[in-house]
Amino acid sequence: MNLRAYAKINIGLRILGKRSDGYHDIETIFHQIDLCDELSIEPAESVTLMTSSSGIPRDSTNLCVRAAQMFQEHTGHREGIEIGLKKRIPVGAGLGGGSSDAATVLVALNKLWKTGMVLRELELLASQLGSDVPFFIQGGTAAGTSRGEVLDHFDLNIPYWILTVTPPIHISTEWAYSHVQLEAMSNAKPLRTLIEGFLASPDDIHTYIRNNFEGLVFQKYPEIRRLKEKLELTGAIFVQLSGSGSSIFCFYRHETAARTAMTELASTCATSLTRPDFKPKQIS
Repeated sequence: MNLRAYAKINIGLRILGKRSDGYHDIETIFHQIDLCDELSIEPAESVTLMTSSSGIPRDSTNLCVRAAQMFQEHTGHREGIEIGLKKRIPVGAGLGGGSSDAATVLVALNKLWKTGMVLRELELLASQLGSDVPFFIQGGTAAGTSRGEVLDHFDLNIPYWILTVTPPIHISTEWAYSHVQLEAMSNAKPLRTLIEGFLASPDDIHTYIRNNFEGLVFQKYPEIRRLKEKLELTGAIFVQLSGSGSSIFCFYRHETAARTAMTELASTCATSLTRPDFKPKQIS
C-alpha cells in the first residue's frame, strides 16, 4: 500500500490562552498544500520503519511508529507492518510533516486490517499523538480550535498560487509555545469568517489575519523576518509564517510571479508550489 502524506499551512494562528493541562487554546485554519511525504505500508512480523532520510528516528520516538503501536493497542491487532518513508516535507518547518505521516499510518492500518473505525474515532486516536494530527485524518481545509484538535472541516477554494519557502532552520514547536506572548483577542471575528470574506478582496487581509508566533520567531531568527520582507516585494498579495515556522507561505494571483520567486530562492531554501485548483490525491 502506497500513500501520500500532504503538508499543511496555517492561514492565521491565534494563541488564545494557556490551559490548565499545559497546552494552549488556539484558533487557526489548516489548509493542505501540494507537498507530501511518500509512505509504503506492508505486512511484517513487527512494527518497523525504513527510511533513507538522515536524522529521522526509526524507533518509537518517530510518530509513524508510535501511531502504528497505538493502533495495535487500541484494536488488539498483533500483526506487524513495515513502514517505508520518503521525506519531502522539511522537518521543524511548521508544515506538519510528522503529524501528517502519523495520521496517514492510522488511516492505512484501518483499511489494511479492516477494523472499521469511523473518522471521528480515528481523530480521537490521533489527538493522543499531537494537537494537529487529527486534522490530517480527513485533510482538506478545517478551522481548528481548542488545542487544534477540535475541527470544523469546510470547503475553501483559494483562487491563488501558494508558494511555500522553508529556510534551513528548524524551530521547536515546544520552544515556540513556551515563549510566545499572548495577545488580546476580544471581539475578534472567527478566522473562517475573515478568510472567506477577504479571499476575494485581500487588500486588508494582513490587518485581520495574523500569526501570533511571528513576533517571537522574527526576534529569535531575524533571517526569517528578512525572508518574509523579501517575499513581500515579489508581487505576493499575502505573506505569512506557517505554524511556529520556519516556513513562509505566499499567495500570488499570477503563476509567473510565483515561479519567479520560487526560482530565486530555490538555491537557499526548500520550496513548493500549489496551484489554485489543487486537491489532494492518494496513490494505491
